[in-house]
Amino acid sequence: MGGAAPVGHPPRVVAFGGGHGLAAALAAWRRITPDVTAVVTVADDGGSSGRIRREMPVLPPGDLRMALAALAGEGERTQAMARLLQHRLGGTGVLAGHPVGNLVLTGLAELHDGDTVRALDDLCELLGARGRVLPMADVPLDLVARVESVDPDDPSRTRTIRGQVAIATTPGRVREILVSPPDPPVSPAVLEAIGRADVVSLGPGSWYTSVLPHLLVPQLRAALAAAQAKVVVVLNLEPQPGETDGFSPEEHLNVLQAHLGGVALHTVIADAESVVDRRGLLSAVHECGAELVLAPVAALDGTARHDPARLAAALASVVGAR
Repeated sequence: MGGAAPVGHPPRVVAFGGGHGLAAALAAWRRITPDVTAVVTVADDGGSSGRIRREMPVLPPGDLRMALAALAGEGERTQAMARLLQHRLGGTGVLAGHPVGNLVLTGLAELHDGDTVRALDDLCELLGARGRVLPMADVPLDLVARVESVDPDDPSRTRTIRGQVAIATTPGRVREILVSPPDPPVSPAVLEAIGRADVVSLGPGSWYTSVLPHLLVPQLRAALAAAQAKVVVVLNLEPQPGETDGFSPEEHLNVLQAHLGGVALHTVIADAESVVDRRGLLSAVHECGAELVLAPVAALDGTARHDPARLAAALASVVGAR
């Protein structure tokens, strides 16, 4: 397994993450290759996903749904289906606020006796998806963080916070992040995808709650450490309130390095305009044994989001694709 894709074939890519960050990465990767596997966090406990996982023994569907929509085919009918899956129900009743796709994915998983991978494959086929979507673990995960208050007069400066939403909204600096259960089961399809990958990408996204959790799952980290794939990190454009307040790009990278556990980085991509201290970032990248690519990857409208075409150009330069 592993090794380079056959000559002339597009790269085999595995993209790790969740939420809007992973969707941005997938929107870029799909421009480069049809062989994309999204490995999606399953720790969401807020909004519709939180309501569903509290009521039913299923994986939280929200981030999985967003990845499906990001990889949907470009035809009129498949795009219409993707819009339907993303549509949130209105009103004030018990269904208000649920995206249609969350309910569809939950229903399909139930029809398949809890087999979420089979349900995701069904939806990928229905959407004409350019790739595959898989969960990072076969059971719902809880995140547990040690958060340090920024107030020096706070009598309990360090608190243990449980749950993705609580971690993201608790003021202070995250000093440690754990997953519960600590060694969850992982689908063989995920491990197979990592083993055959030419490229693995991490980020952009919520650093502590969407990116790092993948490195905390022992089977995923071991598979990544053993893989022959290039590991590419896409840094965020700005710190995220509640998670990485005040973090520079090099601090994001230092935190990532502390969680790598034997996973070797190949390339770090950062937006040229978002980096204040280029020398400091370059030093942090070299400390990881990686190469730095500074490129214009931010949206042209000035919002803090990655532009799919510009990010695709930067990624293509790294993997030698057109």
